Amino acid sequence: MTGTSSRTLRLLSLLQTRPGWTGPQLAERLGATERTVRRDVERLRGLGYRITAVRGPHGGYRLEPGSALPPLLFDDEQAVALAVALRTASGTGMEEAAALALAAVRQVLPPRLRRRVDAVQVAAVPRGTRPAPVDAGTLLTLAAAVRDREELRFDYRGERRRAQPHHLATWNDHWYLVAWDLDRADWRVFRVDRVAPRTPAGPRFAPRDLPGGDVAAFLQARFRGADGPDWPCRGTAVLHRPADAVAPFLDDGRVEPLGPDRCRVALGSWSWPALAAAYGRFDTAIEAPEPPELARAFALLALRFTAAAS
Repeated sequence: MTGTSSRTLRLLSLLQTRPGWTGPQLAERLGATERTVRRDVERLRGLGYRITAVRGPHGGYRLEPGSALPPLLFDDEQAVALAVALRTASGTGMEEAAALALAAVRQVLPPRLRRRVDAVQVAAVPRGTRPAPVDAGTLLTLAAAVRDREELRFDYRGERRRAQPHHLATWNDHWYLVAWDLDRADWRVFRVDRVAPRTPAGPRFAPRDLPGGDVAAFLQARFRGADGPDWPCRGTAVLHRPADAVAPFLDDGRVEPLGPDRCRVALGSWSWPALAAAYGRFDTAIEAPEPPELARAFALLALRFTAAAS
């Protein structure tokens, strides 16, 4: 790739990263003069990219969305990354769409890059069972609700549900929606291939803080079973049972003896209500829960159980 072509490609990449750039900013990033930037902008316009220029102290260049796909400009690393991403889509349930997309992109690549892309043959082996196909329309509906912070109404395993969607993620060859369940007042993880959205969407909402603050850590804690220390919600409580009567039933936790008939137990879980419920399985009096989130979860479960009993 010549210096001019490489610089033009870099200019296009910069224009795609944010709404607008001034001429001096682009010149500095490209290591070129503003006159050279203007020539490269004209070169991109000639290729079909709609780039508008605004004059004045707050002016600059903006890449506008176009109605047609102009020639694609990829450097070697970008072309390889694209091929690998599309060829390893076996864990998304959208293998056919990915294969068609790769074929379409391949047709507009120059011969040199096409040969490089064709050389990247990757066998993506699913980690679990064959993923269920994911409806692209459903995926787009959920993604739009996450982006726009709109409540979702949907059918799920024969039930009508309402939730505030927060993240879309893939895990072990399946798509999942992480959301706050409005009817259960707790975090839930829904398999996307089992979600049937209803219209219209609900009202907008202010997003809550996800336990642990990171969707990857949240899902790891949610699906990992009990074999690790990285639960997003951890706490302690005092149980009215001897430590040696509690320890054999702890999969992932610590027990501290406090006397012949009391012990402090540290546990973790993927949500605060789930953690409170884990303490309830020991069938004894519970006191001194920490942190405050755990105490509030005990109060929430108490209200739910009282309502169920009545």
